[in-house]
Amino acid sequence: MTTNKKYTQEELNKILWSAADSSRTQVDAGIYKDYVLAMLFFKYLSDLSKKRHDEYRERFGSDEKRIKEKMKLDRFYLPEKSSFDHIYSIMEQDNIGDEINKALHRIEDENKDKLEGVFSVDFNSESTLGKLAERNKMLRHLIHDFANIDLSDAGDDIIGNSYMYMIERFGADAGKKAGEFFTKRSVAQLVAMLAEPKPGARICDPCCGSGGLLLLAGEEVEKQGSKNYALYGQESTGSTYQLARMNMFLHGKDSARLEWGDTLNNPLLVENNQLMKFDNVVANPPFSLKKWGAEHAEADKYKRFWRGVPPKDKGDYAFITHMIETAKPKTGRIAVIVPHGVLFRGGAEGKIREQLIKENIIDAVIGLPAGLFQTTGIPVAILVIDRSREKGAENENKKDIFFIEASKEYKPGKAQNILEKTNIDKIYSTYNARKDVEKFARKVKFDEIQENDFNLNITRYVDTFVEEEPIDIKANLKELEKLEPELKELEKQMDKYLKDLNIK
Repeated sequence: MTTNKKYTQEELNKILWSAADSSRTQVDAGIYKDYVLAMLFFKYLSDLSKKRHDEYRERFGSDEKRIKEKMKLDRFYLPEKSSFDHIYSIMEQDNIGDEINKALHRIEDENKDKLEGVFSVDFNSESTLGKLAERNKMLRHLIHDFANIDLSDAGDDIIGNSYMYMIERFGADAGKKAGEFFTKRSVAQLVAMLAEPKPGARICDPCCGSGGLLLLAGEEVEKQGSKNYALYGQESTGSTYQLARMNMFLHGKDSARLEWGDTLNNPLLVENNQLMKFDNVVANPPFSLKKWGAEHAEADKYKRFWRGVPPKDKGDYAFITHMIETAKPKTGRIAVIVPHGVLFRGGAEGKIREQLIKENIIDAVIGLPAGLFQTTGIPVAILVIDRSREKGAENENKKDIFFIEASKEYKPGKAQNILEKTNIDKIYSTYNARKDVEKFARKVKFDEIQENDFNLNITRYVDTFVEEEPIDIKANLKELEKLEPELKELEKQMDKYLKDLNIK
């Protein structure tokens, strides 16, 4: 069983991935991840519970009632027959999948305020995990491998980062399905930096996936020496929503408020019958979502779509509009990943974009390289929207949009391109300085954008054309003259070889 050991981040990442990968059968990576991450969370709760129970026994003796009350008040409590050790002791039973389910349900029932419903997977599912013998073989391998890992001393930062590492590794295997549950960490890091949250901020991700971007935005506050911030998110896919809840808990962010539901059709982050307002909003929404709910937009009870209703088969501006309406008036900041079509498409989208430009709240357009995501090979952009530029707000006199053409800022990878720290730092420092950089960044006034019919296509404003070196025709002709005798000699030799081979 487990041995007490303090792992480095790299060690724990490697051990956990090895444990997860060695137990894999034919289950699809996008589904298998839910089981592995639930098992990881279960092991974490069990190891931490055992450690804290021992600590409280030293303080309170054998007063189990007091220990239970203290542990529940602290974070959580594991009742009898609900620990990983218990499951390990009975793993040879034929009904092991059912026993795991029972243990997890006992944990949820005992900690309803924090953990109700968090274990959304069925460890006894034949349709997902296969028939009994195959299912039990996989579960026993998983239990056995996790039994050798002690997470009691890992610390919230290390275990939380390992959880995010595992999500990203599974994302690499899941291909296009990966976009449903996470944003690549390097890209998410840049988005979080561009959002620039400050101490005291309420930070929201309306399409939070497994919560990684939200946590990185919180880390930006912690870099300033403060833990004073609050995290909010909404996610439409149930299993992904539960991953996000586990992610928050593993990072020690138990107080984060996450909701499960469709942000566009049923926003759940509300107070006093109004949409909650946030200091910072970050997101990587699904690109050009079809059937996003356009038919209900005009009757929206929160009147989010007053600038116009986006096309029914492209929900990009529906998400952007929602984010703007939930950012605090005159102070809120938004950083959102969008497909390039958002920058130049006409029709209803063109009218919404024109309105946003006239409101003076689009602060920057940053073009990223192609091939950064599993979900698409197309290049994407980040829009930075700043409501402090509104009329009557602190930055209302800032009347330009800053364009950065960073499509060459990457390290080529086998399956995907990689946004490295040097690339991130260059993009962010350029944004921060807000000064023109030849063939990379340019500050553009409203009049020029208006002349371009409010088209925000980056290459209209940042000239990336590189002139080729002029060709010296005379020098090339001289070189050809030198080569001509050699070519004639080669032709003679070729003729001779052909004759020798009796080929006419």
